[in-house]
Amino acid sequence: MNFINRSSIIFSIYFVFHLLFIGSASAYAESAPINIEANRMTSTERTNSVVFTGEVDAKQGDVRIRCDEMTVYYTQENKTEQTENKDKNAEKPASQQVEKLVCTGNVEITRGEWLGTSKKMTYLSKERQVILTDNAKAWQNQNVVSGDKIIYYLDEGRSEVIGDASATTAGTKTGDKKPTRVNMTIRQK
Repeated sequence: MNFINRSSIIFSIYFVFHLLFIGSASAYAESAPINIEANRMTSTERTNSVVFTGEVDAKQGDVRIRCDEMTVYYTQENKTEQTENKDKNAEKPASQQVEKLVCTGNVEITRGEWLGTSKKMTYLSKERQVILTDNAKAWQNQNVVSGDKIIYYLDEGRSEVIGDASATTAGTKTGDKKPTRVNMTIRQK
């Protein structure tokens, strides 16, 4: 691997680590170091994406995401800004901002006592939302809820669970999907 490719990969890893969870609700989480481990990483500048595959494990502060594959999509800011140091001619490099994160396969996200699982997860950076779909379930202590889609609002610490009322109803063609409803189990002390 030549120096340019190695530098590009190291830079890609650094910005993904740095930006993946920027904006967490707590000040500690924002400044906490980020660690992502995977069996493989592929960075594609043309599509502004980085793909981590194989036993992906990402951690920062009290947020942890585990999955089979994680794709980070980012936007590239083309503007350069002058730094505020003594040399006014020095410029900062163009910045990159994580736009969304898509995880597939055995997805598990934890934050404090909240645990969410699904086959697919999308994190929307601007909205600060985690969206779990395809066998979505969430636990808080011993209580569990499931539905077609679970939206976890990171800044508010709240969840919204949605059933799939648009699915085909019973009594139609054999093999059609039945509508799903939200299902919750509350354990009493």
